[in-house]
Amino acid sequence: MANRAGHIEVPSDLIEVGHISGAYGIRGWAKIVPYSAEAEAMLRVKDWWLDLPDMHNVKVMQARRQGDEIVAHFSGIDNREAAEALRGSVICISRSRFPELPEDEYYWVDLIGLSVFNLRGDALGTVRGLIDNGAHPVLQVAVEDSENKVRELLIPFVDQFIDDVDREGGKITVDWELDY
Repeated sequence: MANRAGHIEVPSDLIEVGHISGAYGIRGWAKIVPYSAEAEAMLRVKDWWLDLPDMHNVKVMQARRQGDEIVAHFSGIDNREAAEALRGSVICISRSRFPELPEDEYYWVDLIGLSVFNLRGDALGTVRGLIDNGAHPVLQVAVEDSENKVRELLIPFVDQFIDDVDREGGKITVDWELDY
């Protein structure tokens, strides 16, 4: 949305989705390292935000996978030098622009901050992140002990251990014990 001066307001729900690692070719394309193996939002959304050092909106003319990376061409970036100048920029996309997912699929960013409980109702901790071990995602759960020390609990995000994800209720129920 533009304000009175014609500047586009920075959305309040920006999510970091990757960073520019350098130029790709000589016509202004940039190489991007996505922060997720599932980078659908980056391929579908045409409005990206770059921290240059302030947040700036860029229009994506084209984007496609190139091995493990994504290559993209932005409006107004027409040569290698201009693309190279973007190296290191963090790419953000408004969460509201992410494509809808089927009911049993989740964007990792939507799981971070949820409380984790086991089947008996014991509070295990809070999701602080996820990692991909190559076979499946793994919840990184921050667990605070009685001495206020925080340790990390790793719970595979697979049907065998995940009983329910209640995003609206802010919790994940897992088949996991306190002493695992």
